Amino acid sequence: MLLGIVAVVVVAAIVLGVVVWSTVRESLPTSEGEATLPGLSADVTVLRDDSGIPHLFGDSIDDLARAQGYVHAQERFFEMDLRRHITAGRLSELVGSAGLETDTVIRTMGWRRIAEEELPTLAPQTRRVLQAYADGVNTYLRGRSPGAVSLEYTVLGLQLPLADIEEWTPVDSLAWLKAMAWDLRGNYRDELARARLSGRVTPDQIEAIYPPYDSEARPPILSEDEWTLEGSTSSSAVSGGLSSADVTAATTTSGATAAYAAVQKALDAVPQLLGRGEGIGSNAWAVDGSRTSTGEPLLANDPHLGVGQPGIWIQNSLSCRELTSACPLDVSGFSFAGVPGVVIGHNDRIAWGFTNLGPDVSDFFLERVIGDTYQRDGEWLPVETRTETIAVAGGAEEEVTVRSTVHGPILSDVLPELADAGSRAPTQQKGDESADYAVSLAWTGLLPGRTADAILGFNLATSFEEFREAARSFAVPAQNLVYADVEGHIGYQAPGQVPVRRPAIPRTPPGYWPAPGWDSSYDWQGFVDVEDLPWTLDPEDGTIVTANQQVTAGRSPFLTTEWDAGWRSTRIMQRLAELDTVTAQDMAAIQMDDRDLFADALVPALLGVPLSAPDSEPEQQDLLRFTEEARSLLRAWDRTTPADGTEAAAAAAYFNAVWRNLCELLFDDELPGDMKADGGARWRAAVQNLLADPESEWWDNALTPNVTEGKDEILRQALVQARLELTRELGKDPSQWEWGKLHRLTLEHPVLGGEDVPDAVRWLFNEGPYEMPGSSAIVNANGWDAGEGYEVNWGPSMRMVVDLSDLDASTWINQTGVSGHATDPNYADQVEDWVAGVQRPWPFTEAAVRATEPEMFVLRQEGAG
Repeated sequence: MLLGIVAVVVVAAIVLGVVVWSTVRESLPTSEGEATLPGLSADVTVLRDDSGIPHLFGDSIDDLARAQGYVHAQERFFEMDLRRHITAGRLSELVGSAGLETDTVIRTMGWRRIAEEELPTLAPQTRRVLQAYADGVNTYLRGRSPGAVSLEYTVLGLQLPLADIEEWTPVDSLAWLKAMAWDLRGNYRDELARARLSGRVTPDQIEAIYPPYDSEARPPILSEDEWTLEGSTSSSAVSGGLSSADVTAATTTSGATAAYAAVQKALDAVPQLLGRGEGIGSNAWAVDGSRTSTGEPLLANDPHLGVGQPGIWIQNSLSCRELTSACPLDVSGFSFAGVPGVVIGHNDRIAWGFTNLGPDVSDFFLERVIGDTYQRDGEWLPVETRTETIAVAGGAEEEVTVRSTVHGPILSDVLPELADAGSRAPTQQKGDESADYAVSLAWTGLLPGRTADAILGFNLATSFEEFREAARSFAVPAQNLVYADVEGHIGYQAPGQVPVRRPAIPRTPPGYWPAPGWDSSYDWQGFVDVEDLPWTLDPEDGTIVTANQQVTAGRSPFLTTEWDAGWRSTRIMQRLAELDTVTAQDMAAIQMDDRDLFADALVPALLGVPLSAPDSEPEQQDLLRFTEEARSLLRAWDRTTPADGTEAAAAAAYFNAVWRNLCELLFDDELPGDMKADGGARWRAAVQNLLADPESEWWDNALTPNVTEGKDEILRQALVQARLELTRELGKDPSQWEWGKLHRLTLEHPVLGGEDVPDAVRWLFNEGPYEMPGSSAIVNANGWDAGEGYEVNWGPSMRMVVDLSDLDASTWINQTGVSGHATDPNYADQVEDWVAGVQRPWPFTEAAVRATEPEMFVLRQEGAG
């Protein structure tokens, strides 16, 4: 569940009684008829197609933004309100004291404060659109009680006193973009993890589980022919600084590692809004007309994000009835409820998709602190402080003191139980014997940016040049931008604000390790010049594939070391290479590809392990014969991972169970309890290398100090443990096992979907479980965490295929449905098609929308009619 706060919602059976059902009809959106929307210059027509998707037709950009705000509030306002409470550090106002930790951490980072600074820096047109959108939201809310807006308010109100709904503001929209950037930022978890592991395992072991990207086996997005940057913008030329030994000694003491652990605990209190870790990967690719059946480009995208109900995206279209210089907007795609415009999709000239670039845009600085001062270049400077007051539904207000250094907010003592973390820092000079360690965060998202300008720019762009110009404003979160247009071009651009800094430890990449905050030579020295960020237009092979793999093999500019290992991108390239001519149906089929390329490395090793025992150990012989019955599934396995109904589904179940047990045996014996191996792409790349390194210390189980296991023994134990586990879970006969019986998805409501909520309420707000194909590091990326179990916790949040030869021939599918209302027919109407890999027609032109026999709702200008 997203928030982990459901313990506060102890709702009696009355929830599904008269009190709730009396408000259900009142909260559902009106899809036919008309309403007055003050501020319009002309009427806006809202046509909801046969999937309930709203297509808006108006006469000005501001009118369309105003109407979009009204429609988003109709369909998804509780989701919008929940998001703004989280991003403003005001969750406790909705859910009571259970939201305090979240609020404390987010107030410390100050997302909303940055959004407030950001608003006046935006282009005038963007500010007008944001205000018009907010006006539309507020018109819908005006005169409606919370229960008349959404059923969730009624349910929560049975337990806690809820305030009236506040008006929406442009800053609320910008704050959500900060939350999006937070979940999609770079390697902060890995930076902390490496520092925490130092001294716990050897340097060779750390290097082994953070393997370098293999650009030979899994090609980057751009080849050296497509992109080479002379010189280096990867690190600062600042001289001086501490020696490698001094940095290592200072940043790996017990006080430092305790501070890192405290930071991790604090950051875990931030809700997962879009996803985390590998769960924020994606696939996107474009093929030009030289390779397609239509002679025009095709573009596909399926962003991998967290799963839940309602889904992350809302589909919609915004179209000027007549395209003119005064009203040039004609766009359709996937939006965030709460943000005007379309984030991913196409207009009448171009199409675009995103995958997470994941540059390293956040750094942790280890600070020496005495009281309210911190050390910097030999001086003791005052820590900046401010007081935040948090309102709590059903309780007293809480005051929080936020502390910051020049680098950013201090996170290591933000929660009360973490206050003693970081004691004591090693003495460096006379007078600092009482210094403690603290950890501050530098993140580009804590700087005002102009991403909202970029979104509007994408919506209005008509060429690659205009698209690239808009991308210059896309500060955070940095994305791989994939492009195609009706003129036959395909392109790629890497945007974003990427800091330039020196490595904390020589011969490691920048940002690989926490930096010593008391030495200014480790500060950020600026940002990579936007002209130095990789891009390409019309590559010779007619294909651009991005799936979070390395962007270029070159070192300049430095973006990150934490690329996805490239299994998905390689498989997409393989599938495309097999086709002489690519159709839109091929693009959609590739999105559902469930072949596990990592199995090609692991299965031969598993089949090569002896499963025999001496005659003197008959019980062991029986166990190994029992295991061989399961292992035999792997011998003819085609490496696909269907949910059910085939021999491959049985083999996939066993393979993934072996993989889960192997991760536990190999890694979890030496990792901290909150740092289990999740089994994703990085761990697969690590194990592929370890299979060729049988002498690695990872092959020895630290829990058996008197035994040295070795590679074959660890693999054998994984085979045996997986056989016993699936026998308990799925039965004794391996041929009857099915991957989908283990690998299931429940779409949970973020507040009312958890196990502590009464079953009747969960039944109303949740969907599933569904038996799912695919897996982590597979194109059909229904991901799971090997440290937790087999349940799907991230996946494709939507899928789309854009046909630039005929935009009305494009297809799309959302993870859930348009509506955020649990009793609305469009709350979950797309889920089964999404699970099955079926995409629905995507009507774009007004004629195509009207052909679906839509429901019509007219928003009239004040005084009209």
